[in-house]
Amino acid sequence: MKRSMITAALVLGTLFPTLAQTNYTPTAENIKAREEFQDRKFGIFLHWGIYSMLASGEWTMNNNDLNYKEYAKLAEGFYPSKFDAAKWVSDIKSSGAKYICLTTRHHDGFSMFDSKWSDFNIVKATPFKRDILKELAAECKKQGIKLHLYYSHIDWSREDAVWGRTGNGTGRPNPKGNWKSYYKFMNNQLTELLTNYGEVGAIWFDGWWDQDQNPGFDWQLPEQYAMIHKLQPACLIGNNHHHAPFEGEDFQMFERDLPGENQSGLSGQKISHLPLETCETMNGMWGYKIADQNYKSTKELIHYLVKAAGKGANLLMNIGPQPNGEMPATAIDRLKEIGKWMNVYGETIYGTRAGLVEPHPWGVSTQKGNKLYIHILNLQDDALYLPLAPAKVNSMVKFADKSKLNFSKSKNGITINLPEVPKDIDYVVEVTLK
Repeated sequence: MKRSMITAALVLGTLFPTLAQTNYTPTAENIKAREEFQDRKFGIFLHWGIYSMLASGEWTMNNNDLNYKEYAKLAEGFYPSKFDAAKWVSDIKSSGAKYICLTTRHHDGFSMFDSKWSDFNIVKATPFKRDILKELAAECKKQGIKLHLYYSHIDWSREDAVWGRTGNGTGRPNPKGNWKSYYKFMNNQLTELLTNYGEVGAIWFDGWWDQDQNPGFDWQLPEQYAMIHKLQPACLIGNNHHHAPFEGEDFQMFERDLPGENQSGLSGQKISHLPLETCETMNGMWGYKIADQNYKSTKELIHYLVKAAGKGANLLMNIGPQPNGEMPATAIDRLKEIGKWMNVYGETIYGTRAGLVEPHPWGVSTQKGNKLYIHILNLQDDALYLPLAPAKVNSMVKFADKSKLNFSKSKNGITINLPEVPKDIDYVVEVTLK
């Protein structure tokens, strides 16, 4: 994942016409997969690799200019003895999340799967000797959870990887690298991921921004995207490049921001017509950091999920597993607490799209057919005006207990008269439209 301090790429969105994949027509399977992706609404991101052993985040190799040969020795001691794919998937499923996105290869170059194209992987380079991706994929299939795969376009360890603006202090000998060799390596690994692990819901790319100071650099994305769609037509492609989507991509992502917002400085791009996803951390880091116990409250996390849905987006919420293979206890607690809420209110999130009422400081709306769900997150009053005209209301109830709510009509909308000032994490009003 990219650190939010870097924003130069945001101003270059119109300078790369050669990157557009022309004549891309998504298949019927792909269109269906896009709809199903939007219906799922909630996923869990897992940033895990040998960097977890240093307990200082996934960028520690770059941040501390660690020599790539010395860094590789971490793999010799990586033994996540408590990794249990069944428990991971079960805990994640209990939160109400419908998909998982795992970092198969992050910027440090270590592959969390068995690859014949690099010995720097969890099976060949560690004493653990187990393909955790294979185990996770099997368990996801068993428990009905969709699996997405993160894949970095950059590599701070490989000598053939072309240098960008990061990872230049790792001791690699040749800044020019060998693009032809590296591009072939990436495509070979992507082919493995899409042929050896069953159905893949999406490939989640990251790292394109590493060459944003070199606008003439050609990542050869069109050919790569075409290869992915050929191998698995229903597999969605997203790229964390912080621009409007390039042709050939199937969903648009926003890092640490809701669509239309830019608090992190990474999401100034226009919102496309494609399915949307926003990713955010549960605490402050993506990868495991022992000093970071600044976890967001359950209320904050639920509000982020609801606000994302109210903007027509999924939430991909991150957890950084520990080096022993367990997820942090606080993260597990948050998953359980979110799950309790989703057991009651999931109907107002899953399968919905952004509602008729645009987001306001008091909350958002989601909608499914003629059911409009008003999510009141922050209201200091017992009445709420909704500009619903010309839509007509048939009935209105508090979603949690189906108790009727009084409302009055006016020319341009309705006013909901609540029995009291809302104190719930999310006071949901179900409006049935005529």
